[in-house]
Amino acid sequence: MIRMSVNRILPFLLLLVLFTSCNRKYKIEGSSSVASLDGKMLFLKTLQDGQWVNVDSAEVIHGHFKMKGRADSVMMVTLYMDHEGIMPLVLEDGKIVISISNTQLIAKGTPLNDKLYEFIDKRNSLEVKIEELERKEARMVLDGVNLDDVHGQLAKEGETLVKEMNDYVRQFIVDNFENVLGPSVFMMMCSTLPYPVMTPQIEDIMRTAPLSFKEDKLVKDYLTKAKENMQLIEEQKRMKQNASAGGQK
Repeated sequence: MIRMSVNRILPFLLLLVLFTSCNRKYKIEGSSSVASLDGKMLFLKTLQDGQWVNVDSAEVIHGHFKMKGRADSVMMVTLYMDHEGIMPLVLEDGKIVISISNTQLIAKGTPLNDKLYEFIDKRNSLEVKIEELERKEARMVLDGVNLDDVHGQLAKEGETLVKEMNDYVRQFIVDNFENVLGPSVFMMMCSTLPYPVMTPQIEDIMRTAPLSFKEDKLVKDYLTKAKENMQLIEEQKRMKQNASAGGQK
């Protein structure tokens, strides 16, 4: 129904919660052009103590839904229909305007939601450019360009785009160390790895990260597991080297 490349990062975006001391009022006004949502109940959910908890809910009536209430914390939540996560958003003080269509998901109107969806839009556009390289390769081959030249040119373009994306993600995390978006996007980045490890990019981020970022629960858990895995990898390397050296004697 709704396709968005950010879906792969939703599990981590939705888990992170950063509490603040002030009392906040939120107001959500949503609209949907997706016919299958009409008459459905939508839920805001967050994870607390290992359990998914409903924060608020509303019925979609003639393509519109509303929610409002008090929130003692700024937190990442997700908008759900039944058991399907539709989109992430930041529950914060102010009026949040949500728009849902078959091609686009947007939450805007408050500072952190504006930042989040600007980031998602930019990152998705870079992903589209990277995916486009495969189609560009096919067109160049059909146009008679030498295959080696095609691979050489597209490899350079691909490296440039990947570096641009990595730099953009890193800078976004750094710029948002002190709010929920920094840990959220950090976990998104880490979710692309097969298992927790310390990469040069992660080590670079952690060198300048403040204590508040490092002490975020999910960030801290990830770093602990990553360091344990790195130790295991080093031990396995030493065992293989010792076995190889012993076999050569």
